[in-house]
Amino acid sequence: MGVQITDEQRAQFQEEGYFILESVIPGDHLELLRGECQTFIDQMNDRMDAEGTDAIGINHRNKRYFVSNCFRQQPKLREFLFSELMAEVCRATLGEDAYLFWEQYVVKGVEAGMKFSWHQDSGYVGYPEHRPYLTCWCALDDMSEENGTVHLMPFSRIGIRSWVKHVREEESNDLVGYFGDDPGVPVIVPAGSIAVFTSLNFHSSGTNHTNRMRRVYLAQYSGEPLLSQDGSKLWGNCEPLLRGCKMAVGEPPPELPSRLDN
Repeated sequence: MGVQITDEQRAQFQEEGYFILESVIPGDHLELLRGECQTFIDQMNDRMDAEGTDAIGINHRNKRYFVSNCFRQQPKLREFLFSELMAEVCRATLGEDAYLFWEQYVVKGVEAGMKFSWHQDSGYVGYPEHRPYLTCWCALDDMSEENGTVHLMPFSRIGIRSWVKHVREEESNDLVGYFGDDPGVPVIVPAGSIAVFTSLNFHSSGTNHTNRMRRVYLAQYSGEPLLSQDGSKLWGNCEPLLRGCKMAVGEPPPELPSRLDN
């Protein structure tokens, strides 16, 4: 199932770095994404048990989870990641070519689900010389200020549309790139909605004060292969979704520099 991206939404993406699609994820895909979520939370808890800790990177037990590359373990997630819906979003934002770059569940625990500091997704890549990529923040639950929804910062309000060096926050391990007072624009949407934004868009999220988990599935796409800073390897994934605006699912990945084969 596809979706119609309006000219106004395309213009907002170019001018402000984001737009919102409400209630666009088909019901069967929404249930698929929800159904697999707890499995990956349990696996992260098991990993914490094995390592004798309550925090691994930016994961904090029962408070906040970021579990990535789940589609490699559960291929059914590809049904959503490589769907016509996501292809249409990529056509409207990245252009003719799109590759799955990264995906992860982002979950806040009940009543004490941790906030996430102001950052650009590109800040986690760690260097400025890369083409901005696309984040599709997919709400698996109804989103509100109370359960810690994401806040997006329009380009026009922050005055920045380029990569910024981030600073690591010791207590949370978050990378932080904005320290101002502007609260941004809260994304208050029903389950099945998608906040679409560039990797240069600053965003943050609040604490979950409710008695239910706040679940998000993050799907990220790049317009070209994204390499490590020294060019020696892929930073993440590079599975084709679009080539020349046409579906390219199952096609071989693009030819990469020969040094990546060494």
